[in-house]
Amino acid sequence: MAKGVLNFKMNEADINAVKEAARVYNTTMTEIITEAVHEYLEKIQMDPFYRLSVNAGEASDEESTEILGEIEGLSDDDLTISSVKEFRL
Repeated sequence: MAKGVLNFKMNEADINAVKEAARVYNTTMTEIITEAVHEYLEKIQMDPFYRLSVNAGEASDEESTEILGEIEGLSDDDLTISSVKEFRL
């Protein structure tokens, strides 16, 4: 997979914490940050709001606005997954 360069700012305490973790685990700051990003993305990609919002991209602008408006009106209880069923064809 091709890699790109990303520049961003962090507060100095976080930078020092990442440096220390990289030193302790004998790895690089890039590896620490990349793993943290992967873990965060896995977490948010399971979030119902995220999943519904991503799928709204296939809708028209009007449909997307309506769908996102409905989603934003949902409570945390509404967004809690109460059960999971898997169907295979």
